[in-house]
Amino acid sequence: MSEWTGKRALVTGAGGFIGSQLTESLVRDGVGVRAFIRYTSRGDAGLLGQLPREIRDEVEIVAGDLRDTGAIDAAVSGVDVVYHLGAIISIPYSYKHPMETAETNFMGTLNVLMACRAHNVERLVHTSTSEVYGTAQFTPMDERHPLQGQSPYSASKIGADKLVESFYRAYNLPAVTLRPFNTYGPRQSARAVIPTIITQALTSDCIQLGNLDARRDFTYVRDTVSGFMRAAAAPDVLGRELNLGTGMDISVGELADLIIRLVGRPVAIATDSERLRPEKSEVGRLLSDNGLARRALGWEPTYSLEEGLRETIAWIGDHLDFYRVGRYEI
Repeated sequence: MSEWTGKRALVTGAGGFIGSQLTESLVRDGVGVRAFIRYTSRGDAGLLGQLPREIRDEVEIVAGDLRDTGAIDAAVSGVDVVYHLGAIISIPYSYKHPMETAETNFMGTLNVLMACRAHNVERLVHTSTSEVYGTAQFTPMDERHPLQGQSPYSASKIGADKLVESFYRAYNLPAVTLRPFNTYGPRQSARAVIPTIITQALTSDCIQLGNLDARRDFTYVRDTVSGFMRAAAAPDVLGRELNLGTGMDISVGELADLIIRLVGRPVAIATDSERLRPEKSEVGRLLSDNGLARRALGWEPTYSLEEGLRETIAWIGDHLDFYRVGRYEI
């Protein structure tokens, strides 16, 4: 139980990977959740459909678009805390659709900020990304690392982060920004590298990947969600940005070797040029310094990479029909 038990929370992007996991954890903690999802004519609630029925039935689902000021204002009305995870998160998609990415991630965040201010929410937990740092200029990377817009996606998130900072400074909006490093786990789409490797390792004789030398700091989703829930209640974090990462990294090639070993079948690895980023846009290494989150939130990662991968492999193995195996997803 937490101090938010019995109160109301809005989760934007609730139909997504981290958003659905956070929604489930909040409901289990006794928090009333309003889930804001992107409208589709199919009435698709995204990954909220994966929640146990007894959890899903407790969630108020509202559909709309982050770029719609009225929709966001109505969604924020009557809640105590807002978790803003809604965004276009695909880097390859941002290369093809920079306008949509910028409008959704920047103006969508502005709409959330304006609504939070208008309705006097008690706290806004805003989601950033380690991609705002770009390729590491030093490691481990703490919150003072320079920001580098190496893709339209990362640039849009830098802008969103700075909007949050400005509303805290200009209007004293009670906001905190979390910066997850490469979250993975059950329900994640094959747009991300770990599900891409696992689905192919389970079903194919050769895994097609992009840059095998890129190094990432992978954080299991339950640890990331724990950081979000702690950030909503922690004192002395307003106006701050906090890294949520493990402080350990691994190359994509080494990661593929580990997953192949855990899957337990011989699989080759090959590079697919379609999956490579433009040269100046490639992020070679992300490795977090999570010291501030440890001190300010009392947070630390509890899952080792191998433990998290075993749980993720098991879930994906039971849900292969969720994936279009072998297809490059952007």
